[in-house]
Amino acid sequence: MQFYQRLRDVREDADKTQAEIASVLGTSQQQYARWESGAWQMPIEHYKTLARLYNVSIDYLAGLIDTPRELK
Repeated sequence: MQFYQRLRDVREDADKTQAEIASVLGTSQQQYARWESGAWQMPIEHYKTLARLYNVSIDYLAGLIDTPRELK
């Protein structure tokens, strides 16, 4: 799985819109859509924020592992 596909999957699993996540990250919905589509790479700081928001590890968000691990 591509890392950007995982971003969409976890967002949809959390019943959040792109606009809601963009607001959490302090960016526009359009910019977040670029990250989620893989057109642009999202900064690591945003991955850290999303990991805390979704309570999953960054390696899961990045698509490196397929089973989510909760944060401690």
